[in-house]
Amino acid sequence: MTSPPLTVSHPPLSWTLHTRSTYKFAQAGQPNAAPIVLVHGLFGALSNWDSFLPFWADRYLLYVPILPIYEQSSIEPSLAGLTEYLREFYIGESLSPAIWIGNSLGGHLALLFAYHYPEAVRALVLTGSSGLFEEGMGSSFPKRSSREFVAERVRYTFYDPRHATPELVDEVFGLVNDSYKALRILRIARDAQRHFIGPLLPQITAPTCLIWGLNDTITPVSTAYGFFHLLPAAELHFIDECGHAPMMEQPERFHAILGQFLYKLSL
Repeated sequence: MTSPPLTVSHPPLSWTLHTRSTYKFAQAGQPNAAPIVLVHGLFGALSNWDSFLPFWADRYLLYVPILPIYEQSSIEPSLAGLTEYLREFYIGESLSPAIWIGNSLGGHLALLFAYHYPEAVRALVLTGSSGLFEEGMGSSFPKRSSREFVAERVRYTFYDPRHATPELVDEVFGLVNDSYKALRILRIARDAQRHFIGPLLPQITAPTCLIWGLNDTITPVSTAYGFFHLLPAAELHFIDECGHAPMMEQPERFHAILGQFLYKLSL
């Protein structure tokens, strides 16, 4: 069974930001289409998901909840607090059961959301998810990090270090050298490392697509196999010459795999 050829739309596309009383999110795509929710990681930014716009904005309604990791917030800096935040977003926007796609910490949160609220999840797509094993980045920064140290850690995320652009390094450098933001990052990172999700996975029955960088050094290949064996309805795909963020580093190959999975869901 093969899916239709993957096409890329060419008109200029961008995210629209929305602020509600208790949550923020970005949105793009078709107003009445099926929803896809993209959950970013600990150092994730809206730009991490830009590759989705040309591939899927013409046929899905894309959402990116802006997790309150760095900003002044009453949300507890923990997995439980962030999972509840996602629930407020989902209920507040009156979404139908969605396809939840999570990278790194975002995958961990998507799994917790699927465990607690299975009726809200049509399917899961996980890439570089934490929850079983992670070579922690957020918990390894000294109190005042040099820019070169931060650059080294950002390069560690990718197979090709050219993806660690000066702009990306500057963004992370600014986060870890802001005392309030760094404290929230540290608390969430430590909570994620303590929160072993293995016992919950056999109870998450949503169709799941695992798309993993074969050269991921943060959540390595063994982690992908762990998820594959524990999740009841999982399929596993590897992308060579790719690190921890396949949708950024190998977008065409990532979206080709995603397209096949979405096609099977639609049958």
